Amino acid sequence: MQDLAINGGPRAIESTLPSFRDASGRTFGQEELDALTEVIKSGRLSFLTGPKTSEFERAFAEKYGVKHAVAVANGTAALHTAVIYLNPEPGDEIILSPVTDVGTVIPVIAQLAIPVFADVDPVTQNIDPVSIERNITPRTRAILVTHVYGHPADMDAIMAIARKHNLVVIEDCAQAHLAYYKDKLCGTFGDIACFSFQQSKHMTTGDGGMVISNEDERFGRGLRHCSDKGWPRERGGRDHLFLAPNYHMTELQAAVGLEQLKKLEQFVDARVASADRLTELLAGVDVQPVLPLEGTVGVYFFYSFRLDPSKLSVPVTQVMTALTAEGIDGFIGYPGQIPLYKYPVVRDHKTFGSSGWPFTLEAARKIDYSSVLCPEAERACQETICMWWTDRLEERHLQQIAAAIHKVISTYSKSAGSA
Repeated sequence: MQDLAINGGPRAIESTLPSFRDASGRTFGQEELDALTEVIKSGRLSFLTGPKTSEFERAFAEKYGVKHAVAVANGTAALHTAVIYLNPEPGDEIILSPVTDVGTVIPVIAQLAIPVFADVDPVTQNIDPVSIERNITPRTRAILVTHVYGHPADMDAIMAIARKHNLVVIEDCAQAHLAYYKDKLCGTFGDIACFSFQQSKHMTTGDGGMVISNEDERFGRGLRHCSDKGWPRERGGRDHLFLAPNYHMTELQAAVGLEQLKKLEQFVDARVASADRLTELLAGVDVQPVLPLEGTVGVYFFYSFRLDPSKLSVPVTQVMTALTAEGIDGFIGYPGQIPLYKYPVVRDHKTFGSSGWPFTLEAARKIDYSSVLCPEAERACQETICMWWTDRLEERHLQQIAAAIHKVISTYSKSAGSA
């Protein structure tokens, strides 16, 4: 143990790893600079007068082979746009995973729908189709599927359940750019799919998002209107049809997005190659990498691995502290060490003033979010190490990451202590 950095030993990672937080872990070039300069010089920074947003929408729709793409301000806005399009009644239910970002549940609550949490598969940590079906009630309107860590959920099973129960499927692809389930892109299975271009994503516009679909106005609402104040601008005048926010993307974001989209395959291929290499380097280390389902292509938003607490001489929190000291950029559990339903916003109904809406609505099913609703998710949040990943990692970085993990795990392994 004296060799661990936490105890004064040398760090396994000699210098700071490339990080999504700055240029060390993001790939920008003269193309993005030129695009931004073009927009600034034009003086047209809004989609109302500039061409970049509509160009970005067309390019993204073409990439995914869909009819409609609507650019928005961020990934949460994309999901909110999708739920507004669904137009649920207050107290209707939307099933989702508790292993995802809080931005996935905010749109559900904002539309006065009830989030119902299905458990996750213990291996992939994606939403479990069996648990989805167990949670369906007469009030269920949709299944919101997050492809967590960039790995595809079991879409064949999920779509079969949705068809059986006549449910809408919203795909949250914020972490899954160009991920494939079998031979089809994630985001092209459900009725609507949502993407994020936040700083840490595979391609970035700083913030930004996209909603894609092959349908429009099924629920009496134009998809584009759902992010534009319910405003049918195409017919002229001011005629706001329903309550909706203003989630416009700027021309500056769109200009960067167009150039980033051209490089997306490059970014994804680099992430996958470095993740596959780390998995090779971790062979023999007593960790369980979170890998994509067989027959799918995961794209590694995080590189995550599971620990077995029964095999460790210290808590997982101590392991993470030691890994951080060695230079690992990561944390325990996603979205944290508790699942999403135990966040105060959900568990304690911290929503609209003191009303507790939508949870306290008479029509709403009452769920005790303080209980262990999803035991597999609760264990995953306590036992999973998530490392930030980028397309800029090199072999030397991967060697050092593997050495750090091996060093810490071998030190804290119970078998090492008894040897």
